[in-house]
Amino acid sequence: MSDQLHEECGVFGIFDPVISNVARSTYFALYALQHRGQESCGIAVNEDGVFRSHRATGLVPEVFTSEILEKLGNGNIAVAHVRYSTTGNANNNNNVQPLVVRHVKGTMAIAHNGNLTNAYELRRQYELEGAIFHGSSDTEVIAYAITKARLETGSIEEAIEKAMTSIKGAYSLVVMSPQKLIAVRDPQGFRPLCMGRTQDGAVVFASESCALDSINADFVRDIRPGEIVVASSQGVRTIETHCGQKSGMCVFEFVYFARPDSVIEGASVYEARLRAGAFLALEHPIQADVVIGVPDSGLDAALGYARQSGIPYGVGFVKNRYVGRSFIQPTQGQREDAVKIKLNVIHSVVEGKRVIMIDDSIVRGTTSATIVGLLREAGATEVHMLVSSPPFINPCYFGTDIDSRDKLIAYRLNSVEDIAKEIGVDSLGYLSVESVNKIAKNANCMFCDGCFTGHYPIKTPDERHKDKFEEKIIKK
Repeated sequence: MSDQLHEECGVFGIFDPVISNVARSTYFALYALQHRGQESCGIAVNEDGVFRSHRATGLVPEVFTSEILEKLGNGNIAVAHVRYSTTGNANNNNNVQPLVVRHVKGTMAIAHNGNLTNAYELRRQYELEGAIFHGSSDTEVIAYAITKARLETGSIEEAIEKAMTSIKGAYSLVVMSPQKLIAVRDPQGFRPLCMGRTQDGAVVFASESCALDSINADFVRDIRPGEIVVASSQGVRTIETHCGQKSGMCVFEFVYFARPDSVIEGASVYEARLRAGAFLALEHPIQADVVIGVPDSGLDAALGYARQSGIPYGVGFVKNRYVGRSFIQPTQGQREDAVKIKLNVIHSVVEGKRVIMIDDSIVRGTTSATIVGLLREAGATEVHMLVSSPPFINPCYFGTDIDSRDKLIAYRLNSVEDIAKEIGVDSLGYLSVESVNKIAKNANCMFCDGCFTGHYPIKTPDERHKDKFEEKIIKK
C-alpha cells in the first residue's frame, strides 16, 4: 500500500557443528521474518565448502518448494534473506540476496539489512579501480569492500573488521565463508541482530528473536553495535574493535517493523506498543465510545490506549491476509481500491459511535484518508485519529523508505489541524518525541529518531543527494 512504510530486509544464518539439513531450518526461520520483506528471498547453503543457492522474487513459500529445498542439499552452514528494496531496483534479480561472491581467496555469501550512507562514493571509487558491479544495491558495495580487504588480511573476519572502517550507515550482516559464519552489526546498531542456540548446539543469527522461536532455538543475546561474532568449528568468538560508539537503534522497529512476539535489546515489542498506546491516552484524552486499531501494528497501541483510558476496545477492521504489504498500485484510484480490498470495516463496532482510530504512522496521508472514509461510510459519527509515532518531517537514510520531505504530509502542511482536515478526521494527535523514546522500557540502547527530529546519530548526506546512488545506477 502506497502510504505504508517498509523496512529493507531480514537476515538469518545458521552454523551447525555437524552436516545436517540446515536448509529446512533456514526456511522456517525465513518464513518467520517474512514481514520484514516481501519482494524477494534467498537461501545459500554451504556443504564442505561447496555453495548452493536459490533466490528469486516472491514470498518464501512461493520461492522455496520442497523440491528446491532438497536441491540445496545437506550442509552445516546457511545464510538467508528476505528483501524489500529501499536501495536497488526491486525488479533486478541481481539484487536478490544472499549475494554469492567468488573471489581469489575463496567464496563468500552475504545478506544485509540496512542502508549505507556512502554507497555512491564507494561504488564510484571501486569502479574507477576496475570493479565490475552486476546489481544496483549497496549490499554489493559491502561485498566488494570485504573482498578488497580480504586481499590484504589473513582471515575473512579481519577483512570485515577492516572494511567496517570505510562503510558508513546501517548494516546488520550475516556472512558465510567456506568454514565460518559471521554476524556483523554497524557501530550504531541501527538495525537489530541477535544470536541463539539450538538444542543440538547449532549457532544461529537472526534479525529478530521470533525467527529463533520458529526453529526452537534459545535466545542467547543481541549482537552489540559494532561487534563481529564468528562461529566456526573452533567455537564462537567476538571482535569488538568497532564497539563503544553511541548507539542509535531505529525506534520504528518497536513502533511498526518488528513482529510483536520479538524481543529486541531486552525489550518486548508487544509491550512497547501497549506503552505507546498508554502514552497516547495520557497525551490525547478524547471522549469516545470505542477504540480501534488499524491492522496490524496499530492494534496493540489501540489496546494500550483502551486500557489506559477506560474506553472499550473494539475490532474495527477485518484484514485480508492474502494481500501483502507490497500491494502497490500506480494511480490514486487504484490505491483506494487496494485499501478496500485489504481492509473491511465491521459495521456493528463503529456504526453510530464516536471512534478513536489508532495507526502507527502517517506518511503521505492518502491511505489514512481512505480508511477514514471507510469508517464514515460504515456509520461512525465521529472519527478521531491518533498515531503511535511523531510526525515524519525528515527522510531516513538507514533502511526505511521514508521519502523526501516534500512528499511527507506533516512537512508539506503547516499544522496538525491542516493534516486532520486533509485526511477527513474530527481530530488528530501524534505521540510526542519524548514518549516514543520511552516506549521500549529498559531497552539496552539509545534510539535514532532523526525522521521525527532531524537529529541523526551519524553524519548524513545532503538530502538533495539522498537518492544519488540510485540515480547513478538508473542512468547507467
